Amino acid sequence: MRRDDVPVIGWREWLAVPTLDIDQIKAKVDTGARTSSIHAFDVRRFTDRGAPHVSFVVCPRQHRRRPAIQCVAQIRDERPVTSSTGHRQVRYVIRVDIALGGIIWPIELTLADRDSMGFRMLLGREATRGRFLIDSSRSFIAGRGYADLSTITLGKGTRK
Repeated sequence: MRRDDVPVIGWREWLAVPTLDIDQIKAKVDTGARTSSIHAFDVRRFTDRGAPHVSFVVCPRQHRRRPAIQCVAQIRDERPVTSSTGHRQVRYVIRVDIALGGIIWPIELTLADRDSMGFRMLLGREATRGRFLIDSSRSFIAGRGYADLSTITLGKGTRK
């Protein structure tokens, strides 16, 4: 792959999570983190048709309680994750589609309490590997446009 063929993104970007009906969320692009994560609360595990699922609420805007988006997803895994502070915890892992810079692709996403963090979402290296070059000196290269969720039928979340 030639370097000219790979889009460049900054260390923070606006992206969408159409699977969860999130049209815009500011994410920190973190190559030090293996897995991506999103701030989720009111997390509740349940079983639907024999498969493990999780319901949770996402508030995509930092320091705001609205919009509050109620989400449901099938649990793909439960895995131990070590946070940047060294705290190790088991987190639910779900699979979602994300949209960034005109590209939509599936990623694994852990549900975490990121309320005290500067970003509601962390985009880890597994999600960006082979898709983007990251310019750590720049921000919001891919733009701040909203995803047109009306054309995507993957959503499972509902706005409160």
